[in-house]
Amino acid sequence: MKLNAGIVTAKLEETKAFYIGVLGFGVTFENEFYLLLHTPDQKAEISFLLPDHPSQQPLFHKPFSGEGMYLTIEVEDVDSFYREIKGKNIEIKIELRDEPWGDRHFAIQDPNGIGIDIVKYVSQAEK
Repeated sequence: MKLNAGIVTAKLEETKAFYIGVLGFGVTFENEFYLLLHTPDQKAEISFLLPDHPSQQPLFHKPFSGEGMYLTIEVEDVDSFYREIKGKNIEIKIELRDEPWGDRHFAIQDPNGIGIDIVKYVSQAEK
């Protein structure tokens, strides 16, 4: 089984620019109403779909409202990724921090209002 999260949004161009320019994603497929992106290692994908597109069933017509969703991206070196994002003048929503349960992370937001938690998981054995 493979999961591909899909977000219905009118902001396809802004979304594409953000995920490629800020996070280093690549384009797997795109047309005038659909955008499928992949992570730099091509192990995961996320898709974006224009709202109210006649090729889609009504279930997939309503746009995402901008709240109540987040993505988690696990990276090997969260500190260097944080510096890279800061260097691109992207607003940091949650500054780089260590959590009591071991995660080290920070968060940004995509053009659709989706929170993106960028994390390095730290096992209890590593603490």
